Amino acid sequence: MKTTAKHDDEELEILQAWEAGTLKPVSDTAEQAKVHRVAADATFKKDQRLNIRISSRDLKNLQARALEEGVPYQTFAASLLHKFVSGHLVNQR
Repeated sequence: MKTTAKHDDEELEILQAWEAGTLKPVSDTAEQAKVHRVAADATFKKDQRLNIRISSRDLKNLQARALEEGVPYQTFAASLLHKFVSGHLVNQR
């Protein structure tokens, strides 16, 4: 199997099953889509505010990194927090 992006264990398992032809379709596609849509909505619902004070230097660096990623800095900060609390933040240094 040749991949160009990094995948976690679950993604690799799905790719291997796809390539082996062992994936099986679900019979109630509409109901499964509804269940997953509700879960996604609950996961990404932004219903709380967080106000923090950080140094000017950190804010400027955060804004610069967000600009590199092509996203608003508040969205970038929220993404970082989400990745950290869900255990997916990886230190690349």
